[in-house]
Formats: sequence, structure tokens, C-alpha cells
Amino acid sequence: MTDTAHHQLTTLTQALQAFERGDHTAAALSALARQQTALLAALPPRYSEVLLNLLDRLESSALFSEESCSFSQKDLVANLQMWVEKARGVLGAA
Repeated sequence: MTDTAHHQLTTLTQALQAFERGDHTAAALSALARQQTALLAALPPRYSEVLLNLLDRLESSALFSEESCSFSQKDLVANLQMWVEKARGVLGAA
């Protein structure tokens, strides 16, 4: 399961990078992230909560222009990157 979780974390990282380049929409990134079930199962439950919350906010922000809603996509992407790094640390420690 750990190999699968590591692979799914890599997939999520690549999708996040593609989103930053404009190659993925917020909806596509969110859908892909939600499909990484082995990754989410390998992490403590709070990681799923935080990720799903960030993805919901990212999808909502996509409905508005860049900074017109109460949270910016730039900040959400930074938080998603932080989530990825923390998840990598947890998986590395397992």
C-alpha cells in the first residue's frame, strides 16, 4: 500500500504543477486528487479533511476572477503544496 500511496502522491504533485502552468482546471485537479484513495488511506484522517476542504475552496474560487472571492487561488495552491510536503513527510516516516 505504501508504494501505491507514494505513487499517488507523485501523481497529485504532477497534477498540481500542471494546474499551476494552466494545463489543468481546478475541477480536473480536484477530481484527480479525490481519486487518490490509497494515498488518503495511508495518511492520518485529518489529512483527508484538510485536502477536501482545500479542494472545495479551490473549485469555488474558480467560479470567480482570480482575487475577487474571499480566498485566492494563489494562496490555495500554496496551501496545497504545503499539504503535499507534509504528506510526503508522513509517508516517509511510515
